[in-house]
Amino acid sequence: MQTALEQYDPQIYELIRQEEARQSGSIRLIPSENYVSRAVMMASSSCLTNKYAEGYPGKRYYEGQQVTDLIEKLAQDRAKELFKADHANVQPYSGSVANLAAYAALIEPGDTIMGMSLSHGGHLTHGWKVSLTSKFYNSVPYEVNTETGLLDYDAIRDLAKKHRPKIIISGATAYPRIIDFEIFGQIAKEVGAYLVSDIAHIAGLVVAGIHKSPVPYADVVSTTTHKTLRGPRGGLLLCKAEHAAKVDKAVFPGLQGGPHMHTLTAIAVAMAEANTPEFVAYATQVAKNAKAMATKLLEYGFKLVTGGTDNHLILIDLRNKQIPGKKLAKALDRARIVSNYNTVPGDPAPPFNPSGLRIGTPAITTRGMKEAEAEQIATFIRRVAEDIDNDSLIEQISKEVLLLCSQFPVPEHFIIPSRNGVRP
Repeated sequence: MQTALEQYDPQIYELIRQEEARQSGSIRLIPSENYVSRAVMMASSSCLTNKYAEGYPGKRYYEGQQVTDLIEKLAQDRAKELFKADHANVQPYSGSVANLAAYAALIEPGDTIMGMSLSHGGHLTHGWKVSLTSKFYNSVPYEVNTETGLLDYDAIRDLAKKHRPKIIISGATAYPRIIDFEIFGQIAKEVGAYLVSDIAHIAGLVVAGIHKSPVPYADVVSTTTHKTLRGPRGGLLLCKAEHAAKVDKAVFPGLQGGPHMHTLTAIAVAMAEANTPEFVAYATQVAKNAKAMATKLLEYGFKLVTGGTDNHLILIDLRNKQIPGKKLAKALDRARIVSNYNTVPGDPAPPFNPSGLRIGTPAITTRGMKEAEAEQIATFIRRVAEDIDNDSLIEQISKEVLLLCSQFPVPEHFIIPSRNGVRP
């Protein structure tokens, strides 16, 4: 029997089918990608996509909010419990919007912000020069130590004392080590700055206790709801009670109109899934897999930024292999291994053809892969890198990857149907 989509738009149906096959038949190592559960996907595609709900629960600008108010309140309460935060705003359309809302809530345009340099592992929205955040605010980037790849908290403190920013941003998109949010909080207090912590990449590890939470130290915490948190594509803001009204006002009406209620509903489901022992076991395995993969890559002579990883991602500096990151990423893609080329600290190469490769373990761990498979994937990477122009070898590896994927099908459900252990 044909589905409605298949009948009405067979071209889009076929493209979706092809993408589903690609996701199933490849090893997805992009650290920001994952697989959502069937429950999250059903919520995302539910009738909530039909509903406008401009405003907040109990204070909407549209009628017919009897159900949406209950859903949003449930999502807020689950997020607050999960992260142990005073207040949660679940309406941001993305992590980028959430970051901008955090800044808008706390400071004025033209004020100084201080975030990690994009080329050293930060995010565009931490004030990088091509982002609107650098147009609205005076941006002073801090860097990692180019020799160790590690954050130099003394240097960050000195920079903060020199420029006296109104906001310091802690968090990263390509930093493989633990971030000490407590020290960032101390630095912010010393210079009279607010601390905004962006945990978009590590949120799942934070709720599982694998990475220290910034919630006790930061004025506002920003995150996406996908990546290691394994929810839909959305954003989330957590803050201290004293900032709640300003944060809410910055999101709506400051930056957005009506929230995407279908996404917000799926966020509520993801918050429940993350509040289970099964999710803690998953996040623990994510870190174990990353460490196993990193150790094997080191054995194969790959140079890793910081020499390894404490979280879900690995940043490979390919200069000693004399292979551009873009070339290796494209060769791996032909072998059904999906990664992304990335700058490394002190990279002399241009951003669109950098010297690094960024990989991570959230998606493969969702499929049930463990340390042995992580090491096997490192071997695939070595074989491609050592004979990168050998198309027949890459084709052979792609077949081996497909066989491995067939042993670990994409799961539809991550928690038992009775929801035992899930707290509403």
